Parts: sequence; structure tokens; C-alpha cells
Amino acid sequence: MEAEASDNPEYALSHQRILDKTKEFHELLHGITNLDFFEKNEILMKELLRDLFPPMLTENEIKAVSFPFYNFFFNPTKRFETIIKKAGDNFDMIIKDMDPHRFYVMSCCIILNDFYDIPLNVSMPFIFDIPNEDGVIKHYRFLTNADFMDVNPLENFKRLTAEEISELLDNFEDYELWKEKFPPESWELKGFAVVNFFDATTEIAISNLKSKLINLEDDKNLKPELNKVFRSIFQVSDLEVGFTSINHDENKFVRSPINGVIDSFILLGNSQDCKNELLCEKNFNTLVESKKFFSISDIERTYKEFPDSQMAKHFYEAGIKSAIFAPIIKNKKILGIIELISRKKMLNSINAQKMEIVMPYLEDTMDRLYDGIETRVQAIIQREYTSIHPSVYWKFRQEAERHIGFYREEFDLPYRKITFENLTPLFGQTDIRNSSVSRNLAIKKDLEINLMLISDVFKNLISDNDLTEINEELIRFQKLLSKDLRADTESQVQNFIHQKVHPLLESIKLQNVNYNQIVTDYHKQLDSKTDLVYNFRKKFDDSLSSINKFLADILDKRQEEQQHRFPFYYERFKTDGVEHNMYIGSSIEPDLTYDPIFLRNLRLWQLRVICESELQYKKYKETLDYSLDVSSLILVYSTPISIRFRMDEKRFDVDGSYNARYEMIKKRIDKSLVKNSVERITQPGKISIIYSQDREREEYLKLIKILQDQNVLSTIEELEVEDLQGINGLRALRVAVNYEAEDVDYQFVEGI
Repeated sequence: MEAEASDNPEYALSHQRILDKTKEFHELLHGITNLDFFEKNEILMKELLRDLFPPMLTENEIKAVSFPFYNFFFNPTKRFETIIKKAGDNFDMIIKDMDPHRFYVMSCCIILNDFYDIPLNVSMPFIFDIPNEDGVIKHYRFLTNADFMDVNPLENFKRLTAEEISELLDNFEDYELWKEKFPPESWELKGFAVVNFFDATTEIAISNLKSKLINLEDDKNLKPELNKVFRSIFQVSDLEVGFTSINHDENKFVRSPINGVIDSFILLGNSQDCKNELLCEKNFNTLVESKKFFSISDIERTYKEFPDSQMAKHFYEAGIKSAIFAPIIKNKKILGIIELISRKKMLNSINAQKMEIVMPYLEDTMDRLYDGIETRVQAIIQREYTSIHPSVYWKFRQEAERHIGFYREEFDLPYRKITFENLTPLFGQTDIRNSSVSRNLAIKKDLEINLMLISDVFKNLISDNDLTEINEELIRFQKLLSKDLRADTESQVQNFIHQKVHPLLESIKLQNVNYNQIVTDYHKQLDSKTDLVYNFRKKFDDSLSSINKFLADILDKRQEEQQHRFPFYYERFKTDGVEHNMYIGSSIEPDLTYDPIFLRNLRLWQLRVICESELQYKKYKETLDYSLDVSSLILVYSTPISIRFRMDEKRFDVDGSYNARYEMIKKRIDKSLVKNSVERITQPGKISIIYSQDREREEYLKLIKILQDQNVLSTIEELEVEDLQGINGLRALRVAVNYEAEDVDYQFVEGI
């Protein structure tokens, strides 16, 4: 150091001469008030700081002098200067997460510590985020040596009492209180501090990664934020993070719900799941078997070396130059692959070792995500695909808890029957009228068109092949379709087209290329899935599906609202229309007091919902491609029954032979006739209410009167139902719907 000082005239001043020189500057004795002083006297000031800034360490240490309340650094080491230079001209040194209020309170804490001797640990992990020349953020933590600073009170300072200090210690976030106790310009901090910076990029990036992974599902900006964090860890400016799941049953990569927030680069650009061969390549066999990460430092070189490799070709064509792959493992099974990719040759087996630091957090997060996905899948299955309605869920949970020992009984107990007794059933349906006739008509039209197209093709074919026999068969099927469609007609015509016509056309096309366009134009008019004309049938199928969804949505929404009155079991089925079952009684909710008023109101609610379905469908019908009528029916059955959950079928059914009569009536009244006539009991524009007891008739006449007063229902017919097999004496009220009515009123009616 002495040799260096003697060679450099800037550092030739002896200590004594430096002290003598300082006497010439009033500012060095009484305080520097203008930062220009440092620029004008840079050599002298650097010599004064020489012992704190050894020249031999200037390339190693990240260090400078700072001043209270100034964003100004003096005498930075060469390494510090290089870091700031790479950050760019527009970079401003700002402490991360340090707003003016927080800075004010921290300054007050220094006063409490130094002046009032309050033992406060005011050291905080202050962070500067500084980008490098590639724009990658590096995180620097700094420590401050404040030995060269003094805290002095000014004239308007306010001495604090012990009570006031205690109040401050309990109210760090109350900035106004701190300003009250420490008024602005009542204290001064004199001197300077020596600040030392430490590169804490990896440590802080991992901390940021943990924070981001906690909110993995909720953060809409997660993808760019994750990329930013990993770029800091690996110091690769264009690094991107991806994830691809593995389907072990089919031995291939697949997309998963996680790809909604993190891309898959293995499946990049593929609309379908990647082919099985990807998992058969050497590197990925190693990945799956060893369960350790591996890297490809030069994708282009790998592709040239292995041109048949789908994986190498896939990444090469995507412009990816290097990559790291790491398996996510749960219970010794790989869930998927974390992918780090770069369009530069920056990723390799050396920096891949950093994956050891981040993998525990990624594995925990993916484990949590997969558990969350599984929970949601199970919830959807329970909600959409099983019969466990929320009103009876408590019973199933109670039995499940008993089975696994929640009630301190022995474990693995046998499953008990889940039954609900003394329930009053309610059944209703809104059926698509003459759906079978409409479906057959649609099928017939499509088949007729298909045969006509085939006939046109045959007329345009000049072939050595003899088409006489197949033409005769074609004419026979056209005549067959001119009559009513029989049960086997559809399959006969389809077999003729698929097994005879289409193979013949393909054979002719191969024999003479001049017929390619004729055959191709024919196939363009067919449905790609059925390879048949599918126009009218598609309109019918789409309309039927749309009607079912429309009617079911009304029922589902309304029943959720009605559950608040008194819980009842509800299920509905889509067939050619929508039918629903409801059961109400005290056993559904034993903790509540059941009253017959709930049944009466549920019956009124059911009638209203069916009225609403009729009224809404009248408008909806106009939007359909295939116009279809509907008719509605309600079955009144006042005798209490029991229902039992059938474990083998995973659904509720009536319990016992006596209760089975209710199911028999439900199945047979749908297409029943008015007694001594050929008229169906159900008719479009009317609601048929089937009953057997006089008191049921009286009750429903009152319910109908309520809706007549609201102008929703109009005229009533009283009818007898034809005798059904094993069922006699049924009667019906058939009431017309007023399609000019306003929206149905759903207010809760007491004391009907």
C-alpha cells in the first residue's frame, strides 16, 4: 500500500499534511452543507477516507460513503462503480419497500436509540434492486456503519416522557403520531455513514419465489413474475419457466390445469397431447428413472447429432437454444417436469445445480396444487355426477366419520344403510312433445339426402365397374325411406353406405384419378365423425340438448333458493326433457322443526317453477334451429315413503315393495290417456296435475287459484286417467298456461 501511495501523487500527502490541509476548509470543522464540496475537493476527501477504503480491495468490495437524507454516494469502490454503470443512466438508487413514512419512523428510532438510550435493534435488511447490463435484476443487501454520525436536538425539539415513548413503541405504523412526537426540523443528523453492499440475489430471489408460489393460483401476473425471479437466480435474461404433466397410464406428456398459469414448452404449439415417443428417449428415461434434473446446453448441436429425436427437433424449431428439466416427485411418482428454457446458450449442467436450492419449494407447491386440483375434481364429481345432494350430505359425512373412527369406535366398521323415512315425494317433468317422431323425421331427412348425394355421384362416374347391382340397392333403400321409418331402417341404410358405397368410391378413386374431385366433393358434405349426412339430426340433437340445459338451469337455480325455507332432497334427470324428484320431511333435517306448511309451500313452489319453465321456454323456442313443443306434468302423492341410498348404483331409490308403487305410477303416467279417449293426458300449453285423493284435489285447486289471481294460469279441466296396469282411479287437473303473463311471483306464502 505504501509503495502504491508513493507512486501515485494523489495519495502522496502524509497524514500530518492532510490534517494541516483540512484546517484550510471551514466546512471540515463546522459541517458540509453543499454536496458540490466533494466534487471540488475529491482528492483530499478520498485521502481522508483512505483507511476506510483500502485500494487493494476496491475491485472486491461494494462500498461507498453515504449521507443522511441524501440519495448520494461518495468514493465508491471500483466494483460499486461498475455495478452502477451496468445498471444504465436512468437507474436511481432507491431502497426497496422504503416509503417516505417508513423512512421517517426509522430515523426517529435512531434518535430513540442514541439520545434516549432505548435499546432498539433498528437494523433492517435494506435491499437495493439493481439491474445488470442484460436487464436481469440483482438484489443487494447493505449494512451501514454509523459510527461517524451524531444525533442532535434543535431548538424546537420536544423531550419525550416515558409514557410517550411507550406509546410510540406500540404504534410503529401510526406515522402521524411519530410526526407529532418528533416534529419536522426538530432534530439533525450530522456526519456520514459507510455502507457495505453484499450480493444477496439468490437468497432474496428464493424468498420472492416462496412468496409467489404461495399465491400461485390467484396471481394473474404470476408467469412474468416467476420468470423474473428465476432470471435473478440463474442470471439469464430471457429465461422462462414451464411445467408439463405426465400421464403414467398412457406414458405421455399431457396438459393440466396448472398450464393455465404456467406454460408447457414440451407441448408448445401442439393442440393435442404430445406423442408417446417423447418419454421413450434416452434423456427422459434417465429423468424418470433417476428422478434428477438434467440439462441440454446446446439444443442445436443435439439436434444435429440426433436428427431423429422428436424432442430435439421440437425445441430447435421453437428457437430454444438451451434447457434444464427437473422432475416433480410425490410418493416416489413423477407428477410432471419443471422446464427452464432460454433462447441463448446460457443453461448448462453447471448452473443447473441451482435447482437443488429451489426444488423443495417447487415440489411443495406442485404437491399443493395437485391436491387442490384433486379436491376440486372430487367436488365437481360430487356436484355434477352423483346423487349426493347438499340437503343429505350431512348423513353421508356422519357415516363416513363413523367408519374411519372419528367417534372413537373401532376402525373400518361395516357400512350401514343410509335411509330417510317418512318423506313426502314430489315429482314433476317438462317433457319434449313427440320427440321420438321428430328424431325419426330428422334421421329420415338426412338419410334421404345422403342417398340422393350418392345417386348424383354415381351419375357422374363413368367406370368400367358395373354399378347396376348397387344402383338397384340404392333405389330400393330410397323407396324404403319414402315410407315410415321402421326400427331397423336406419341401421340398414347406414350399413349400406359404410360397407358398400364408401369402399366402392374409394376403389374407383384409386383406379382413376379423374374421379378424385367427385368423390372428394361428396365426402365434404358428410359429417367428419359419422361419415354420413348429419344436418337435420344435428339440429335436432343440438336443440334437444339446449332445451334440456335451459329447463334444468331454471330448476337448479330455483331449488337452491327454495332450500332456505326448509331443506329438501332434490334430483333431476335429463332425458327428452327434464324430470325432477323431491322429498321433504323431518328426517332430512332432524335439527329443525318440520311443519306441513313447508310441504304446501314446496308444492306451490313446484307449480310456479313449472309455470316459469313453460313461460320462459315459449320465448326460448324461437331461438332454436329445430322447433319442439313441451308439455308439463306434476304427480301428487301424499302417502309418506322411505328412500335408501343404493351403494351398488350410487343413487337413491324408494325403499321397500310398498313404496315401489310410487315409482310404478311415475313411469306409467307419462304417456297415459284421458279415460275413454285417445287423447294424451299431457298437452302442450297446459300443466297436468295427476292425483288420487279428494284432499289432494282441494289443495291444488287452492294453489292454482293463487296463480290464476296472478294471471299465470287460466282455465281448468277435470279429467279421469285411463286405468294403467295395476293402477286404477287416478284423476287429473289440467290447467292452461297464460303465455301473456309477466314473471312468476316467488314470494313465500303462509297458511295456504
